[in-house]
Amino acid sequence: MTDQQKSDLAARLAGASGDGSRTNNTSPAPTASGDGGAGAPELSTALQRMIGAGAARFGLRADQTGPADACTLAPPLARMIDHTVLKPDTTEHAIRELCAEAREFCFASVCISPVWVPVAAAELAGATPLVCTVVGFPHGANRTAVKAFETEQAIRDGAQEIDMVLAIGLLKSERFADVEADIRAVVDAAGGRTVKVILETALLTDEEKVVACVLAQNAGADFVKTSTGFAAGGASPQDVALMRRVVGDAMGVKASGGVRSAEDAYAMVEAGASRLGASAGVAILKGLTSDASY
Repeated sequence: MTDQQKSDLAARLAGASGDGSRTNNTSPAPTASGDGGAGAPELSTALQRMIGAGAARFGLRADQTGPADACTLAPPLARMIDHTVLKPDTTEHAIRELCAEAREFCFASVCISPVWVPVAAAELAGATPLVCTVVGFPHGANRTAVKAFETEQAIRDGAQEIDMVLAIGLLKSERFADVEADIRAVVDAAGGRTVKVILETALLTDEEKVVACVLAQNAGADFVKTSTGFAAGGASPQDVALMRRVVGDAMGVKASGGVRSAEDAYAMVEAGASRLGASAGVAILKGLTSDASY
């Protein structure tokens, strides 16, 4: 390998990103290529130095003792997916399986109910995938103090990201100051950890979606998210595009609910999504279509 070839390889790999988001935990979305999103991932600084020193081959461990190294080379699409299971009848065994899949495929996080956060935190200790949980789920109708306490408890249990449900009834009652205060209380309780605000777009008018995005942005949230997966509808490219236009590059946009195939995933990414919530993450990466309800 010539010096020029080494330089070209380092530049090409270093220019690609595998963290799956735009600004807040996010990067430019991969383009739809039909190959499961396995574009060139970000090259670590250490590997760049080795190429510069003359290395032409690398030996990497991809087992559970070296998940960070393996995930450095994961497909960008995998690093955009919050691997999700939120059904009320989910068992501890299912949570452990979810975490094992997250390790294997290098998903961004596992998104689970609060009761399972301690289990997931133990399973993913030292691993790249984060532990994400939900607050005020699924209706957003909890009092603000309860949401704040729930957030604090989840963090004590090991949660690293919080997906909170917006106070939908208050929004539709045009009590906008109360909605913003509700979001801000969770953001404050999260202590700098990533907070995603679930709008439940199936229940809102386009005008309400715009207002909700502005309130979430004003309150200091990191992402706006389409859906819980428990309403009549889930994510749509149209809603994702609208949310992206409102928040610009200042926030992430998470599409969740009904993302069941690579085709669905790329449609959301093209519309502006920087994170995807799906129980079908494994199927998506394998180019399959899942019949999962979320």
